[in-house]
Amino acid sequence: MRAEALELIWRTVVAIPRGEIATYGGIARRAGLPGRARMVGHALKVAPPTLALPWHRVLAAGGRIAFPRGSRQHAEQARRLRAEGVDVVRGRVIASAEPDLDELLWKPK
Repeated sequence: MRAEALELIWRTVVAIPRGEIATYGGIARRAGLPGRARMVGHALKVAPPTLALPWHRVLAAGGRIAFPRGSRQHAEQARRLRAEGVDVVRGRVIASAEPDLDELLWKPK
């Protein structure tokens, strides 16, 4: 993977405001890499810890946590989202009626 693509993805993730979320696909589109949602997942996985990326604000399509239910990562992402005021029920973010999951960022209910 090109270093430039990683940088674009990391800068896009850093820009997600506290209490808001984005999908992997939304991050890819915003970074100029449409169709590269999996690349976003990889970029988050290989990101140096010193970047302190708000990885927990990035969700799979449908507003769901991508980590397996019952995993440490799933629990940690849900905990971090709730700490920011995001409602998480059974591994999904509860969104208000107005936002569209295809949008980059949306405010949860």
